[in-house]
Amino acid sequence: MNRRTILLFLTLAVLGSWGPLRAAEPDPTGKWKWTVTNPNNNQSRDVTLQLKLEGDKLTGSVPGPNDKQIDIENASFKDGQISFTVTRERNDQKVTQKFSGKLDGDTITGKIENPNGNSRDWVAKREKS
Repeated sequence: MNRRTILLFLTLAVLGSWGPLRAAEPDPTGKWKWTVTNPNNNQSRDVTLQLKLEGDKLTGSVPGPNDKQIDIENASFKDGQISFTVTRERNDQKVTQKFSGKLDGDTITGKIENPNGNSRDWVAKREKS
């Protein structure tokens, strides 16, 4: 082997060894809880979001009327950023909320946008299993 070949192999070996040192992509899989307060009657309720990341596909659900689970839609997760929509039926009309947020450890912090243009903050904590 000549010097160039040896130098090339050494360079590739060093660069290849850095791969495991890179931070792993965070994983949003799990149960996430937060509290919602109704501005009309000031009553609060806990919400549990179930998320599962398989490869690059994010799926999940939230509780709906009568505790029936509603699947999230248009879900994505990349570089710690999460987004999805939830469509519910109220008075025979479909209402879609848009969720977005940033995953940091066991916390998601973001915004919920309502169809009327209003938005509110949400902070969900991962439930320990």
